[in-house]
Amino acid sequence: MDTLSYKTSMANKSTVDKKWVIVDAKKESLGRVASVVAKLLRGKYEPNFTPHVDCGKNVIIINAKDVNLSGKKWNQKKYIRYTGYPGGQRSIHAVDLHQKNATKVVENAVKGMLPTNKLGSKLFNNLRIFADENHNLESVKPETITIKDLV
Repeated sequence: MDTLSYKTSMANKSTVDKKWVIVDAKKESLGRVASVVAKLLRGKYEPNFTPHVDCGKNVIIINAKDVNLSGKKWNQKKYIRYTGYPGGQRSIHAVDLHQKNATKVVENAVKGMLPTNKLGSKLFNNLRIFADENHNLESVKPETITIKDLV
């Protein structure tokens, strides 16, 4: 038996191949888009996934303004933040946040599905979100991925 064929490989910074992919969020569920993008950023679809290394892909989300929320979530879902001062708790409904900044709803959903540590912050920097189809990253030659293929 060849014991070298059973060696476990661990990814590191020099062995990771970072590629750019485009995910179209048009008429897709917010949670479905966020979970697939979080897995792509983390590298869970890669064969050499290592939990403590940034081995995922760089992701571009287009058509973020056309994402769906089911039921009454547009009016019931609240985003709560705190200013740091006494009585400084502020909240905003999803529909108001979407009208104010269409990409912020998707950004919050993806950020909530990433780890809350230094690696999660580094992974979040690999994400670019655009409200419509136009983006300025044609020079990196991204490949298009459909969500239905990954789920």
